Amino acid sequence: MTPSLYYAVLAFVFGMIVGSFLNVCICRLPKDESIVSPPSHCPVCSYQIRWYDNIPLLSYLFLKGKCRGCGTRISIQYPLVELLNGLLTMFLFLRFGPTLAFATLFLLCCALVVITFIDIEHQIIPDEISLPGIVVGFILSFFIPGHSWLNSLLGILLGGGSLLLVAYAYQRLTGKEGMGGGDIKLLAMMGAFLGWKSVPFIIFASSLVGSLVGVSIMLVQKKNSKLAIPFGPYLALGALLYIFYGNALIRWYLGLSGFNQG
Repeated sequence: MTPSLYYAVLAFVFGMIVGSFLNVCICRLPKDESIVSPPSHCPVCSYQIRWYDNIPLLSYLFLKGKCRGCGTRISIQYPLVELLNGLLTMFLFLRFGPTLAFATLFLLCCALVVITFIDIEHQIIPDEISLPGIVVGFILSFFIPGHSWLNSLLGILLGGGSLLLVAYAYQRLTGKEGMGGGDIKLLAMMGAFLGWKSVPFIIFASSLVGSLVGVSIMLVQKKNSKLAIPFGPYLALGALLYIFYGNALIRWYLGLSGFNQG
């Protein structure tokens, strides 16, 4: 095994371990419960999960997706979050290496994983993640080469301000709230971590994917435009696309449009 592959595997394992903790956050934050105590346990029989039943991904497979204490089916969310976070961590490491940029984007991706699964199930984006995330992203901008505090600050203002303007305009036109404050704070957090240039890309990508998925769901389920669809996961997807493919996609689009000629 080459050194680069060895460290990539370590990054994957580390990401899955952290993913196990993210599952705790996903389950407890919407209930305003502590993410520290009590220890992990079965919500049905209160069986306290032992360390050997808490090995990311492997324990789920060994237990055949059931609680050791009562046999209740364990949600597929648990191994899915662990696997997803492991893959994201590995890809970030392969892209950025052992740098501060990797550590910073790792924090952002962990936050996005938690927000995505909470928003899908509960249609809320916890302030406990987005608000501290704005502060952390801004502070880290002082230390990342190629980034700057001004870039981060503009990202916060453009990210939060643009969606705030959209939400205000929609409410004025329709008399209804079309976008929650959680989405506004989430995009502000993304701007803090990724800078102002990421915001237009994230808005465009998330709106495009969200529209396609939303229309498809309404056609399949035969529901009207009042169907509530959480936007947080699409914003998270837009941020991930920007992290891994943003520059390449922007160059492709500019080339396709002819803006980079002459």
